[in-house]
Amino acid sequence: MLKTKKILLLSLLIASINSFAVSFQPDTLYSRWIINSRMGDFRDQATTVKFKTATTTRTAGWGYVTGLVAKSILKAYEQYKNESWSQYYFTGIQDFADNTTMVLGTSNIDDLNAGKIYFELYRGAVEKGQTSKATTYKTNATTCRNTLKNSQYRIASPLPGAGGFWHKSQYTNQMWLDGLYMGAALYAEWQGNFGAELGATDNTASWNDIALQFDTIFKYTWDAQKKLNYHAWSAEPSNSASSYWANQTTGRSQEFWGRGMGWFFAALVDVLEFMPANHPARARLVSYTNQVADGLKARQDATSGCWYQLLQYDNTKKGTNCALYNYLESSASSMFTYYYLKGIRLGILDRVTYQAMAEKAYRGLVETFVVQESAGTIKLIQSCQSAGLSSTRKGDADYYICGSDAVINNNSEGKVLGPFIMASLEYERLQK
Repeated sequence: MLKTKKILLLSLLIASINSFAVSFQPDTLYSRWIINSRMGDFRDQATTVKFKTATTTRTAGWGYVTGLVAKSILKAYEQYKNESWSQYYFTGIQDFADNTTMVLGTSNIDDLNAGKIYFELYRGAVEKGQTSKATTYKTNATTCRNTLKNSQYRIASPLPGAGGFWHKSQYTNQMWLDGLYMGAALYAEWQGNFGAELGATDNTASWNDIALQFDTIFKYTWDAQKKLNYHAWSAEPSNSASSYWANQTTGRSQEFWGRGMGWFFAALVDVLEFMPANHPARARLVSYTNQVADGLKARQDATSGCWYQLLQYDNTKKGTNCALYNYLESSASSMFTYYYLKGIRLGILDRVTYQAMAEKAYRGLVETFVVQESAGTIKLIQSCQSAGLSSTRKGDADYYICGSDAVINNNSEGKVLGPFIMASLEYERLQK
């Protein structure tokens, strides 16, 4: 663990000029503290993003990162909507939704993720008597769902995985773990909120379609021995979009990337929150969730309670093309913590098996990745800024540690900010 501590100390030193590590306090509302600190100042990769607050004006545009953060802030509003200090959470994200154009197309499943904000906005508008706005939010959510459901970018028979959504149009016949969170989880949330309006036949067919996505990705990415999911799979590994990174026999990518599994774990729990109890596929998705939870529990760092960038290695794994080692990574650690706690709350995961380790993980998030600035604000460090697979990104261990886009962000990048807020909300619910 000595090397792990040295890496963390170096990250803190780099990130923390005029700042210092936060000591965990179980009665502190870290959700409130981080939103108040960062709602008007976070990063989408290296770009500064702002939602409207008392001191900032909106710069945020449509995208899966801004949508992830906006969704988490709306969740905080719903949890604390009876508190006066939470009211600007809703109005700030409503300002974003009302003044930002949806950029959907049909070819990029990531673009749909921001559409998840419309469910909380719809409920809030109904409660506030904003009838016209509520109608707009419901219409927008439906547009996002239909864009996905009717997408032409699906794996076609006779290829394996027929019916699975491609990750992007340029990634022909590829499915990534990320895409289940971006697409299938939105699809399920729409079905859970509005699906009954279309009748039982359509609702059942849609849930079958959602289940197909999980059946396919689990079948082709799950490693039963290591109890981890590979980042991606190609139904056509020899095509030009896949041949550089995909195993030509299995179609799998090479590594078990932390945040990739975070997206998948997230998607499973979020979908099961809405999936009908009597749907035949529900038991399978619960089984997938428990298998993922079991595998990740075994990979939790014993000292910090957090997880590594590459899950099958510890801190002794060094990049071959750089001086960096595998490191504890904040976005995956936040996602895992959130979904353990949420899965326990929903009865999907066993409380006796997982609650203590989930609480340890949350404490680890705060003590490892949260630093306080001189102005009293806090920020999040040590998140992987980006990672993917393409004709120039091989997806081997060296890429995830040394890749030019897979750099460490120490300034509250949105892909850790959103999950950290949601993990905090679940922990705070648990304490009540």
